[in-house]
Amino acid sequence: MLSGRAQDLSRNLYSPAMRYFLAAAEAGSIRAASRELNVASSAVNRQILWLEEALGLQLFDRVGRRIRLSQAGELLLAHIRRTYSDFEGTVAELDALKGLRRGTVSIASVESVSEKLLPSVIGSFRKSYPGIHVNVSISSSQEAARKVEAAEADVGFTFDPPDASALTVAFQHDLVIGALMTPDHPLAGQSKLCLQDCLAFPVALPAEGLSLRTRIDLVRSHIPGASRTYVEANSLRLMRALAKEEGVIGFQTLIGCEDDLAAGTLIFKPLTDAPLQADRLCVITSSLRALALAPGMFFDHAVLVLKDHLPAIDAI
Repeated sequence: MLSGRAQDLSRNLYSPAMRYFLAAAEAGSIRAASRELNVASSAVNRQILWLEEALGLQLFDRVGRRIRLSQAGELLLAHIRRTYSDFEGTVAELDALKGLRRGTVSIASVESVSEKLLPSVIGSFRKSYPGIHVNVSISSSQEAARKVEAAEADVGFTFDPPDASALTVAFQHDLVIGALMTPDHPLAGQSKLCLQDCLAFPVALPAEGLSLRTRIDLVRSHIPGASRTYVEANSLRLMRALAKEEGVIGFQTLIGCEDDLAAGTLIFKPLTDAPLQADRLCVITSSLRALALAPGMFFDHAVLVLKDHLPAIDAI
């Protein structure tokens, strides 16, 4: 939804039908949308019916008192969200010119980046721009890319995003996937390790849907009998805890495990399998809309920090 000032302006600049459709789509019912908009349910329904008639398409499937978006409704919702997101960014820039506010940055990030790297980026950015509000959402690689594509986030930090025309990979850096284990693990003294070596011991695997798991499965599929695991989880933090406390082997890049490596509680052994050599960290933006003033400043700052920090991480 739009911020307060942008909502006030949108009432005059955008048709009621679009605003009522958006409210109904997000609330999942006409009645809930009417409460949100503080207008009668009949008015909301009437505007949506008018919009459906004007477009010649059914936007909702009616299921009892609930409504569910049709395929046409999904497309229209994505368009309206992009439009409103662009509008809110413009309002932020206009307000910045008047000294009313400095803007908002919406970020979608994977967990590993949020452990150490993203706090550093946000912290240094806030020192330079304390008036800018930063909103962060942590999710999987696929979900972070989806949020940027759907205009729910301005900037995304993710691994191996999909090759989609709606996304622009504005920065990328390849990182090797390695095995995380305690210093006293039987494999800790090995100079070189491959995934097959690790699978002879209990391991903690990233859950399906994570970019790490996709690459690991490319290798596992060619290893006979490679089914031994300890646990599967969508949290890298949990897998590191299991590696420390239960002696299993976890898998990830150097991003996110910096503190454990510095403390000596875990060691990182790069894996030699070819598909595990380049898990690609990317900063993504939408190719369908330009970044507003505040997100643009954050993006520029983030790329500078990453270019400064990543070589040091590679050298660990």
